[in-house]
Amino acid sequence: MLPHDQDNNINSGSSNILVRTRIENMSLQIEPTGNVSPRVNDEVLDLQQQSNHAKLSVLRESLRPVTLKFEDVSYTIKLERNKGGCFSSTQQKQTRMLLQGVTGIVKPGEILAMLGPSGCGKTTLLTALSGRLPGKFSGTITYNGQQFSSSMKRKIGFVTQDDVLYPHLTVLETLTYAALLRLPNKLTNQEKIEQAELVIMELGLTRCKNSMIGGQLFRGISGGERKRVSIGQEMLVNPSLLLLDEPTSGLDSTTAQRIVATLRWLARGGRTVITTIHQPSSRLFRMFDKIIVLTEGCPIYSGKSSHVMEYFTSIGYAPGFNFMNPADFLLDLANGITPDTRHDDQHELLVKPDQSDNQNATKQSLITSYRKNIHPSLKEDLNQSSKHSIHTGGGRSPSRSPEDQWTTSWWLQFKVLLGRGLKERKHEAYSGLRIFQVMSVAFLSGLLWWHCDTNHIMDQVGLLFFFSIFWGFFPLFNAIFAFPQERPMLIRERSSGMYRLSSYYFARTVGDLPMELVLPTIFVTVTYWMGGLKPSFLTFMLTLLIILLNVLVSQGLGLALGAILMDVKQATTLSSVLMLVFLLASGYYIQHIPIFINWLKYISFSHYCYKLLLGVQYSKNELYECGIGKYCEVMEFPAIKVLGIDNLVLDVVALVVMLVVYRLLAYVALRLWHQ
Repeated sequence: MLPHDQDNNINSGSSNILVRTRIENMSLQIEPTGNVSPRVNDEVLDLQQQSNHAKLSVLRESLRPVTLKFEDVSYTIKLERNKGGCFSSTQQKQTRMLLQGVTGIVKPGEILAMLGPSGCGKTTLLTALSGRLPGKFSGTITYNGQQFSSSMKRKIGFVTQDDVLYPHLTVLETLTYAALLRLPNKLTNQEKIEQAELVIMELGLTRCKNSMIGGQLFRGISGGERKRVSIGQEMLVNPSLLLLDEPTSGLDSTTAQRIVATLRWLARGGRTVITTIHQPSSRLFRMFDKIIVLTEGCPIYSGKSSHVMEYFTSIGYAPGFNFMNPADFLLDLANGITPDTRHDDQHELLVKPDQSDNQNATKQSLITSYRKNIHPSLKEDLNQSSKHSIHTGGGRSPSRSPEDQWTTSWWLQFKVLLGRGLKERKHEAYSGLRIFQVMSVAFLSGLLWWHCDTNHIMDQVGLLFFFSIFWGFFPLFNAIFAFPQERPMLIRERSSGMYRLSSYYFARTVGDLPMELVLPTIFVTVTYWMGGLKPSFLTFMLTLLIILLNVLVSQGLGLALGAILMDVKQATTLSSVLMLVFLLASGYYIQHIPIFINWLKYISFSHYCYKLLLGVQYSKNELYECGIGKYCEVMEFPAIKVLGIDNLVLDVVALVVMLVVYRLLAYVALRLWHQ
């Protein structure tokens, strides 16, 4: 790896040197396009020596090749349909078979491509092979003769169809954080960063490594670069088995070819690569070693890609003309369209009433031919491979201690997730819109309550109540979005075994403190002194601490609602109802609540916050002008007297208990969602 200062000198120098690093078969190739100084030559020699060391080369040949075998894999889901009128309904359970009798074997160094129309079961099969399929399936899936285990999970790289990435992180930051989390503790942080930079150069991402990923609201790197970043996250750990779900979808043919060429090169390093692909070009098709063609969950071909056209010709299905893209031909067959019924005018096919029956008959014929001609030979290959694996000792399960379950410690995971969360969420927490929202309300409140003294005690009480309500609503509705929005990322990273759920949750909780407490501090500072409240620094600090505690409790409730429901719309609706109840039961609008519903105020955190704000603002001997020349005690004011603010310690304890309960409830809900 070139050090940062040398890399900058090369990029910014006048010699225009282009260095491209490629590690293949444990060698490092440097291709200069200009004159290289002796200093750079020394760097290259050092790099070649370092690359021979195993732990500084993640893109080397796989040290743990995996032979994947799957036999008669079937998967069925249950569908529930409601029948009946408005007042009576019955549920009729139906089943749908997504996979039926899929068999195959993929060895190290091979690329297997799954083809078929949309909804044929490609992604379901890929998810089953990765060990992430919910529910139970029939059949057997083995990895070097062993069943799926947590140790095997960390040898598998899974790239989803949708690139789940943080938009505000750069390419280098994204891969660096992934390296710090996924690479083992035996590597130093500097070595992990070097691994990330090595992957960036290998995948051709050097040009955009300092560019943000981007998202829906702002433009970042291109779609092909995003896909390569997703692949790079999995390549950091040098996986033995790499699975990709439609990595070329939405990309142009040239970018798609680069992606598949990268996968082919990775496979040649001794890895097993499996990918789903929707409609590859003829160039891409030739890069695949094996293919599986599915139709409605059933295979119609499984074997070498070079033999596929010969096989279908032998059973009477030959392409209609020469130089036809094999992938187009296979997709036509998977849809039941044979060459003799394929016309340029597709409307002719739509008007034929028996066309659907002909297509179904074609599919059944292809499935029958597969079971008769291909399935027996696949069974024989699986049996021979199993005997060879037993003979060579490939079926032995390595011993593994509980300490090896996680590659990094809890504390390291916490620090990395905390740093990543702060860097990603600072753009949202300190956005111009949010700052404008808080500051505009602060100054408007200060102007409305401008220098309101004790003689206008009702107005002062209203200001304190506004404090408790505003900083109950605002954090609550912001926190609701936290876990539902991050759930795709959490599912992907947790499925890869990147970190513990507890480290993520505590990092999220601690990371929210500086982001969620700065704005209320500024708000209270502005409004408190403009509103003419008690000019005492101690009283101001106590008021600020009460508001901050109220913010944390409100945020905890929002996190709990979001984690329980995992649906923003439902959580927003429920939180609106809860906050309205807390608002009405806090003791400001209704001072004499009926006994049978009086218990509502004891579960309202706004009620306790309101009482505490009044308790620290007014003292027992304080007076206010209750008439012309007449003064009364503040504690006898009806809105204050009815609350009973004698024992403020219990109110603080109640808020602390709510804080702990809400946070604990949010964690338990997350644990149930991600078991």
